[in-house]
Amino acid sequence: MQFPAPGMIIRPLQHRDLAPIGQLHQLVQAPDLAIEQWISLAQRARWFEFPWSHFAQAYVGEVNGQVLGYILVAPVNESRTTWRISQIVVAPGQNHNLGSQLIRHCLECCWEARMWLTEVDDRARDTIALCRQNGFQPLAHLTNWLIPPDILASLKDHEPSLPNLYPVSNIDAPLLYQLENAAMPPQIRQVYDWGVQDFRHNPILKFFHYGHLFLAQRQEITGYVYESQRKAAIASFSLLLHRLKEDQATTHALQLTVHPAYTWLYPEMIAQVSHIITRHRPIGLDSLSLVSADYQPEREDYLEKLGAERQSQRLLMARSVWHKVREAKPVLDGLQLSRMLAGLQTAQKPVPGRIDTKPD
Repeated sequence: MQFPAPGMIIRPLQHRDLAPIGQLHQLVQAPDLAIEQWISLAQRARWFEFPWSHFAQAYVGEVNGQVLGYILVAPVNESRTTWRISQIVVAPGQNHNLGSQLIRHCLECCWEARMWLTEVDDRARDTIALCRQNGFQPLAHLTNWLIPPDILASLKDHEPSLPNLYPVSNIDAPLLYQLENAAMPPQIRQVYDWGVQDFRHNPILKFFHYGHLFLAQRQEITGYVYESQRKAAIASFSLLLHRLKEDQATTHALQLTVHPAYTWLYPEMIAQVSHIITRHRPIGLDSLSLVSADYQPEREDYLEKLGAERQSQRLLMARSVWHKVREAKPVLDGLQLSRMLAGLQTAQKPVPGRIDTKPD
């Protein structure tokens, strides 16, 4: 077990730390759009009161008054039993001690968490070693795929056969919950610990979400395929469109879930997404990105036959946490009853004697 170095302090993020964090992130690796958006959102969060701590928590590691590392964590489900390490960055030249202290601080502070997740690039050997050192074990390999513009444009010629395609609403939460559980192996399902409430959207939070997408020139389109005989959802998608100028090439993001018994829906779902993109951006300069896991061989086979390109690979890692619960010591245990009742104790061992009874 590593102990904090002299002068090392782990504390919650403050507004004055945003500038050093941005410099640290640019120093360590290439700019990450997600982190830049999070820093920009955190800078604007002080304009109005909102419980941001319910969604994400950030901590910084100071050494002799200088910010040399930070960690960003957030809950995965509504019950807050599973948390994700979204980002952890440590300044070059620092050993694993600072990174381990950041991780262990989150494991202790987020007392609601029972499981922890993180996604690490396969090429980041130091980060993988840091996670293994703190108890994380690999669960699955994730691959990022990119469908080029020419292949995506050619899919619009195929008319998808999806008669029971409906938009997603809160009423459909039980159907989507059953679909996600069926699409994941038991071990992955146990780690995520999703419930029906995770597929329902709070109207207020949804309003803020769409407002953020509008400012970022994006649009989210969702839908699912309903099987009337089984009365269940067999596929769903969430497409994040970039609403830039039509002559500017961009990459859209797709989250796709297909029931393992209906893998023949992959061509139909991708063709449907291609029609949606073409309807909004008819020029045909856009590409599409999506993720597959190693427990989805049918999806990877289809993407390879389609001609999609592998962009990067990540390692999904997880660990469990069991917090110690202090047992309350009974109040009477602290009282020396033997001393208090010493006068009532017998001086010697009683000798059994004869008991006389009166005759009837």
